[in-house]
Amino acid sequence: MAAVVDSRDLRTPVVVALQTLTVAACYYASGQLGLLRELVVEGSVVTPIWPPTGVSVAFLLVFGLRCWPGIALGALFVILSLTSLTPSALGVLVGNTAAPVVGYLLLRRAGFRTDLARLRDGLALVFLGAFTAMLISSTTGAGILLVTGKLDWASFWAVWLAWWVGDAMGVLIVTPVLLLLSRVRPPLRLSRWKEATGLALIICCVVPLAAHSPVSLLFLIYPLLIWAALRFQLAGSMLCALFASIMATVAATDRSGPFEQLTRVEVMIKLQAFNGAMALTALILSAVITEQINTRRSVERACQELVEVLEHLTAGESTDGRASLEDGGLGRRQDGLGRRQDG
Repeated sequence: MAAVVDSRDLRTPVVVALQTLTVAACYYASGQLGLLRELVVEGSVVTPIWPPTGVSVAFLLVFGLRCWPGIALGALFVILSLTSLTPSALGVLVGNTAAPVVGYLLLRRAGFRTDLARLRDGLALVFLGAFTAMLISSTTGAGILLVTGKLDWASFWAVWLAWWVGDAMGVLIVTPVLLLLSRVRPPLRLSRWKEATGLALIICCVVPLAAHSPVSLLFLIYPLLIWAALRFQLAGSMLCALFASIMATVAATDRSGPFEQLTRVEVMIKLQAFNGAMALTALILSAVITEQINTRRSVERACQELVEVLEHLTAGESTDGRASLEDGGLGRRQDGLGRRQDG
């Protein structure tokens, strides 16, 4: 028993260390991907989608609060890749770590389920995990820029809004996809794979065309999103929204397609409005459809169980009825035999 306890005691710090390094590596990698596409708002560089917030919230929901040191370590690596470690950088580090942690605590208090099978789960992720919690990181970051003199009051709200929307988009787009991947278990059931392949091919053709066409054709993506949500629920809708958001972000940062003739502020507003609408539509629509499907299945199971119970009851009554008839017939025959013997 002592050997077992010692082995567990040694194994736990190793597991925690590996988990922390894994979270930090994923945070850093997603941060470098987010930095590939940037927008300039009032002289400040912001990212339209900041994937590390989505990665952080997903890891917290899957592994719990114990992985927060990995988030802080990953944020530190990202900051060091951009600038030196100063007091203002430490403030940004604290804000970027606290925002997903607060989002996780709010979601847990709201009874959030990681399968996103209920409408309340989708709404909680939107309004608690994304919109509310990311106020911390955006306010901290923009506030530090203001206090250090790198930003004036006239530009504060534009930078704050861009920062907040970028962090919120990371939660809305990246977190559902990672939660979906965390629930995948082999063997995979390839039902409707022909339809899924056809839909994927259509999306890969239509979305880049709509995102880079000089004519505003972004609305063509919504029928595909609805199709994906109706037929494949969260997996289909969120993957479609993720791909569409990436293509739109590439077009916006390249100033091509429907973003070509716009100013920098207009590009930011149009891109974030599109990404937000895509993410909200995909998340809430898939949650509503999944909830309706689960409700229908529950009703069907209840009806099936009721039918089985009625069949058992009917079979029992029939058996009792036949037994009563047989007993009555036997009694009449015995009475008749007795009367003949008396006669």
